[in-house]
Amino acid sequence: MGGASVLPQNLHLGFEVEVAGYISKMVNITHKSHTVKEISTVANMYQMEITGALEAAKEVLTKLTGAIEGNNRMIEQVVISKRTAFLAINQAFEILQQTLEERKRTLLSELEAISLSKTTALTLQKEQFEKMVETLIIALGGLIPTELQATLKRVQTISITPNQHSNITVSVQTDDLTRQLSKLGNLSEFYPSPSSSTWMSTSVAKVGTRYNVKIQSKTSEEAEYPHGGVEVKGEMRSKTHNGAVVYGEVEDHRDGTYTITLTPQTAGPHQLLITLDGQHVQNSPSDFDVRPKRDYHTLCNAQQVIQCNRPRCVAIRDNGDIYVGSDNGCIYVFYQTGQLKNTMDSRGSGDGQFSYPSGISIKGDVLYVADTRNHRVQKLTSSGKFLHMFRQKGSGQGQFKRPLAVIVDSDNKLIVSDSDNQRIQIFSENGGWLLTIDGKGSCNHSFDSPWGLALDPQGNIHVAAHFSNSIKVFSKEGVYLRMYGDPNNPIGVAIDEEGYSLVSEALDDCLSIYDPEGNKIYTVWNLSHPYGTALDPRDGSMFIADYCTNTVLKSCV
Repeated sequence: MGGASVLPQNLHLGFEVEVAGYISKMVNITHKSHTVKEISTVANMYQMEITGALEAAKEVLTKLTGAIEGNNRMIEQVVISKRTAFLAINQAFEILQQTLEERKRTLLSELEAISLSKTTALTLQKEQFEKMVETLIIALGGLIPTELQATLKRVQTISITPNQHSNITVSVQTDDLTRQLSKLGNLSEFYPSPSSSTWMSTSVAKVGTRYNVKIQSKTSEEAEYPHGGVEVKGEMRSKTHNGAVVYGEVEDHRDGTYTITLTPQTAGPHQLLITLDGQHVQNSPSDFDVRPKRDYHTLCNAQQVIQCNRPRCVAIRDNGDIYVGSDNGCIYVFYQTGQLKNTMDSRGSGDGQFSYPSGISIKGDVLYVADTRNHRVQKLTSSGKFLHMFRQKGSGQGQFKRPLAVIVDSDNKLIVSDSDNQRIQIFSENGGWLLTIDGKGSCNHSFDSPWGLALDPQGNIHVAAHFSNSIKVFSKEGVYLRMYGDPNNPIGVAIDEEGYSLVSEALDDCLSIYDPEGNKIYTVWNLSHPYGTALDPRDGSMFIADYCTNTVLKSCV
């Protein structure tokens, strides 16, 4: 918008009147005392006030003009939305009309077929009756006793009533259909609100790895919006590398949720921007770090972080707390600094007590423990409060003999290595038995003394077959897929977000690393009977329960 010429005429007039008022106040001359108050100074002051008022007016007019344009655009969008909805409604009812017309044609065709069948049958019967009448008339006219008697005998053997009834019943239940049609479709003026819509990441941001973000669109009332069709965009901007930008691929699930997939190309600090119809959703932009691509050939030297008597297993909670199961029947909880935070130290067979806890899995605030010599799996809070126990010793369905590991999948199903029964059992979140993967036999899919368990990025189950000296892989449905490696008595197994496997080998005192295809790419030596291994979900650091040195070691990539 240009200079003052764009101002409305009445606005100019108002300013002119006000200026005249100002000038009348400026002249102040006292002739006899010869004092004269100069008009220029006062005029300059009022001129500045007038200029400021004009600028303020122009700014307001600019905003109002923008608002008017915004309203015009919104009116156009309402018209477009109306047209779109109109077409959708017409299309839907045209489909219904076509369906009803097709059903009508089918019913009329069936009616015609039934009517024709009845008419044909009755016509044939009528013709039979007419022939008999004709024969009777001839016999009577000729007074032929034998033919007359024979005809009368035939008439007595047949039914002379119509062989079809005339009724054709039609049942068209319109009440239910009418009720359903009266409820068909709906219109709503509600629309997703960007400021109410939320997002969450479902993977770790890493160079060259697909990073997924799930969007839940919501209305301004915080209710989930159940329809798709909204324009969603996502991009990842590097705060270094000259602000390099990666644009996301968006999948509309048509239920109000969207998945954005981005593949970062550079490591370091980034900013994630997610917009819905051009406006940022909650917590967007958001700062986060992209990790460099993992290179296991550059592992730093493993350092002792925890001193613990005979550690059998280790697990890392999402807040960084380190859980360690020990031969002495205790579960210890440590800070990342190695300082003891909590001890679950009640050895025994009661609820919340342990005997050789060999496997630990943590999901949120829930802790699952493979309580090996008590032949059970226990469920506790992360602080150690007993919640539930899964079954007892035995070889039956859902029973255990020396369970050595437990993990939880994305569907909250529990997967347990039932070692002495040579099988893997899968349970629901509440302990209901679902599936058994039997390891008995001498086939490729068999395994002897299953120990450590891990899930790869596809959800497949990797089993450390201790005495079979291999890693066996099964689908989550229990179907055998493949085997890899030649570890010497493998105990623990952990898998990172790229599919690399970390396998502890007790007899060779090492930890072997395999790529996603199962090829060994690196070996960490100088360990002493390593048992469990785990990865920190926050930064990918590797933890090893080094049994004979009474330590838990940490190594970063």
